[in-house]
Amino acid sequence: MPQPSSPHDPLGTSLITAVGRGLRRRCPCCGQGILFHGFLSLNSACSACALPLGHFRADDAPPYFVILIVGHLVVFLAFALERAYSPPLWLHAAIWAPVIGTLVYLLLPRIKGAVIAVLWKFQTRDQDPYPDP
Repeated sequence: MPQPSSPHDPLGTSLITAVGRGLRRRCPCCGQGILFHGFLSLNSACSACALPLGHFRADDAPPYFVILIVGHLVVFLAFALERAYSPPLWLHAAIWAPVIGTLVYLLLPRIKGAVIAVLWKFQTRDQDPYPDP
């Protein structure tokens, strides 16, 4: 197995480890530094290992995965509740609106961290063709 050529080389870290660190909202390289400053804003660099994080662009992948997960889970549970108890529609709205909001709030930064970890592992960065002078 090739040895990592630099401290930030993803060859020394497994994909599972990197994604696990991303799910915990930590740096995928060292697992110590915090990935975000705020809810979803990436830090420009890791505070522990100085890995540059600002070039990783998750774009629409995290919301897509969150919609996929939350949508399947909530639709399944709503159908199960409907079949078992047949509650009125207002009760469905009262139950599922806060459940959806809470799940999205909890999952979105974690899924974004995991996507950033995958991008780091496969060395996929934003290549700006017009860098600032």
